[in-house]
Amino acid sequence: MSQHDVKAIAASLPVRDGDEPWTVEEVAEIIGDLQHDVDRMARSLAKSDEDLANLMQEGSDGAGKDTIDVGSSQFERDQEMSLNQNARAVYEQSRLALAALDDGSYGTCEVCGKPIGKARLSAFPRATMCVACKQREERR
Repeated sequence: MSQHDVKAIAASLPVRDGDEPWTVEEVAEIIGDLQHDVDRMARSLAKSDEDLANLMQEGSDGAGKDTIDVGSSQFERDQEMSLNQNARAVYEQSRLALAALDDGSYGTCEVCGKPIGKARLSAFPRATMCVACKQREERR
């Protein structure tokens, strides 16, 4: 992304009352963090997909294995599937955040439409909801 693009994004990002406007440096840091997450999670997913395929090839029928080995294998598969799902979620959230930066919707709460806030986005650049809406969601 060019410096001109980052400057245009910074100028267009919504700002909550009391927040300073986004700087080019702040936006560049968020873009860098998100891109780093996408790259890191893509590598992690490739490795996890390979590991999961190997675990699935080992089979789960238990023929010739004792009960403890079968249980251990099942636990390992379940754990790898959980890690894979978590990595995929971070990957997708980061990709969506980068797309939102491109399409101009980044920084706007997907529930109430108000600015999410610089502090929240700086701490968690994949956030799609303001603190108030996220708290309401978590109470449900």
